[in-house]
Amino acid sequence: MMLATLLTLSVALWYLAAHLLRGESDVDWHLASRPCDLHQAACRASLGDGRSLSLGIDAPGAIRALELLPLTVQVEGVEVLSASVEFVGRGMDMGLHRFPLSEQDSGRFEGVGQVPICTESVMPWQARVVVETPQGRLGSRFDFTVERSVP
Repeated sequence: MMLATLLTLSVALWYLAAHLLRGESDVDWHLASRPCDLHQAACRASLGDGRSLSLGIDAPGAIRALELLPLTVQVEGVEVLSASVEFVGRGMDMGLHRFPLSEQDSGRFEGVGQVPICTESVMPWQARVVVETPQGRLGSRFDFTVERSVP
């Protein structure tokens, strides 16, 4: 009984570690269309073969640290099983900030994210959108900056 429990626990831990630490090596990355300003409007990326994805952050005024940010990912031309957005500090390790999105209707996913606080007055960030399809993982990266609010 103890051996079976240890074996089950080992498999569960391996699966969790593989899922959480899975790198980006299996993501087929695509460049964002230029110009792109997530503070103003959704940003788009062509995935080739008539496929595309866009990311919108519905922040009134500007994207600010510690504020809840409504996220919308729209995918066209490909079946999507799941979608997530990850905020990554550019040039500074800010930890893992991944936000899974819920499917609203065919190709549209929504959720809420949050950019963490930073000590820099202007912090460069990257929003990484990854969608899981039956053919594999597709993604795009969108750069933006967050200015620290002065009270």
